[in-house]
Amino acid sequence: MIYNMKRIVIGLLTIVLLQTGFSLFAQENEGKVKWLSFEEAVEKSKTEKRKIFIDVYTDWCGWCKVMDKNTFSQVIIADYLNENFYPVKLNAEQKEDIVFRDHTFKFIASGNRGYHELAASLLNNKMSYPSVVFLDEDFNIIQPLAGYLKPDRFEMIVKFIGGDNFKTVDWQTWESQFKSSFE
Repeated sequence: MIYNMKRIVIGLLTIVLLQTGFSLFAQENEGKVKWLSFEEAVEKSKTEKRKIFIDVYTDWCGWCKVMDKNTFSQVIIADYLNENFYPVKLNAEQKEDIVFRDHTFKFIASGNRGYHELAASLLNNKMSYPSVVFLDEDFNIIQPLAGYLKPDRFEMIVKFIGGDNFKTVDWQTWESQFKSSFE
């Protein structure tokens, strides 16, 4: 009888610990952007089509770090990106090649730093950081945007593009009617 009681108590404790662990894991990952590499986003899109959001940054860019801290860390932003896009972090100065559509994009040494050809292509050779780029489900550029974006402004933009509103509503109308979650 005592042996069975111990087994029941140990079983219940195990269940409680497992549930607590899963709950902590879920809380830890809630509100965090699940960043992918460009190659991972391309691979995922083969099985489920989604738009692609690309954060083009450099390691030395202070405003890139501020955008990570203030904008991408917001639960509303992170959850929306994770649900509606394949979010990609692309270091504009990375040295590794990226092969896409039978073309190899390389790092180009230039001055003290250099740049990656894919970043230059996505930004129309206007290398400014931070910059974000929205691609449609077929990897066509919808819109590149340069500069730091505060959470409320970014929310307006990401929902305009992510919800395909840009196909039916002009920006001025969207902007005047949008209700931010941050107000």
